[in-house]
Amino acid sequence: MAKDSYLVGLIGSGIGPSLSPALHEREADRQGLRYLYRLIDIDTLGVPPEAVGDLVRAARDLGFDGLNITHPCKQLVIEHLDALAPQAEALGAVNTVVFEDGRAVGHNTDVTGFAASFARGLPDVPLERVVQLGAGGAGAAVAHATLTLGAERVTVVDALADRAADLAASLNRHFGAGRAAAAGPDRLAELLAGADGIVHATPTGMAAHPGLPFPAELLHPGLWVAEVVYRPLETELLTTARALGCATLDGGGMAVFQAVDAFRLFTGREPDAARMLADIAELAGAVAAQK
Repeated sequence: MAKDSYLVGLIGSGIGPSLSPALHEREADRQGLRYLYRLIDIDTLGVPPEAVGDLVRAARDLGFDGLNITHPCKQLVIEHLDALAPQAEALGAVNTVVFEDGRAVGHNTDVTGFAASFARGLPDVPLERVVQLGAGGAGAAVAHATLTLGAERVTVVDALADRAADLAASLNRHFGAGRAAAAGPDRLAELLAGADGIVHATPTGMAAHPGLPFPAELLHPGLWVAEVVYRPLETELLTTARALGCATLDGGGMAVFQAVDAFRLFTGREPDAARMLADIAELAGAVAAQK
């Protein structure tokens, strides 16, 4: 018999402003479920990221149905899990943990979340040459998604050369030689001049990190721009790109579709993505209005 009561949570650092609790709980209310989504902030608890294993065990023992995992714990959590879904294993990162019969199983809904958002928001853009700025946890997920969507080649640009090189090597192992390359920020102007589009996967543009991730003059109308940041939905990068005539995609869709997939994993029920997209527009708008 299907349950009608769920307890889930989010483990991460500085997660107080997260919209995940409201996104999940609103959809659960509409489905007639009792659904509590709790924030487990390692900063508030005063514990290091390495404590994620203890937190996962405690949540399982306390009867949680599952957890979302965010920065900086997505990779650290893996050694504390009993099994990994193929997507999470390929990526080496977990953002969703489901407790099943006492076992903790890791999934990654960032990849599917970005892919669904991109397919919906930028359905017909060219994907021959894609530049991605940022090779962190979100960057790994969206690079996998972009290649899964059919991109011929993704060039990963990161200020940390080793991080870009490691991600490119991992992508080439998974998708085939030559599908990914790494480059430093000094090559960004040259790369964007010949690119079809750019995926932005760094924190620049978030409320706490305002501004542009690179000089505005590197943008041109032939470029599509996909953003991972969703707070605010309208980043300076998107505003600048749209004014030039670029096709753009905000980060709200990824936030919603990864939550849609996580909700399905937690409950076995099908959430309404359209309603949740309306929710995030409203919730992010309310946050922006408070600034």
